[in-house]
Amino acid sequence: MRGLRAAAAAAGLSLWLLALLLLRGRRRRRREVLFFPAAPRCPEALLSGPGPPCRCPLPPGDSELLRLLRLLLGARRSLDVCVFTFSSPELGRALRRLHQRGVRVRVLTDSRYMGVSGSQIGALRSHGIQVRHDQESGFMHHKFAVVDRQLLITGSLNWTNQAIQNNRENVLVTEDTEFVKPFLDEFERIWEEFNPTKYRFFSKDNK
Repeated sequence: MRGLRAAAAAAGLSLWLLALLLLRGRRRRRREVLFFPAAPRCPEALLSGPGPPCRCPLPPGDSELLRLLRLLLGARRSLDVCVFTFSSPELGRALRRLHQRGVRVRVLTDSRYMGVSGSQIGALRSHGIQVRHDQESGFMHHKFAVVDRQLLITGSLNWTNQAIQNNRENVLVTEDTEFVKPFLDEFERIWEEFNPTKYRFFSKDNK
């Protein structure tokens, strides 16, 4: 009897240890919320990498913008961005740096806001980053990004200085597959819909 009890206790302990190891081995899914406006902080350590201390007047420290930059710069394979308007120099530099590292960067945006003052779209295209835009009467008003097809970044934030520095905005970050997948599917659907081979810049009435 003692032998059976000892064997049962050992088996129970083994199962408990196995369950504990499985729980510890399971990577915790990221869930985070960012609220803007962002406090002005120097982003050079993130965007320029190692080097001499930055001499810009902005103070060091953390901010919502720097947290967003870290999330984007964490991409290793791909970054898909779908935004209404894009004029933030810091976010533009982050995408160009990813592209230089060999990360596949794709951008969807609204055609009427590509040429606004300070738009980053031209600079992205000149560096070889793929950009597609709509040709519809309604706005392409989405505001989301997907990192490595695993991390969703979405919310009210336009990628502009006005939104980042002055507006009350929110950004939700999640790795929950049930939320990431629909946004991935929507990006791929619009990416194909906005294929340049399908553009119609002149209606039949104007011919």
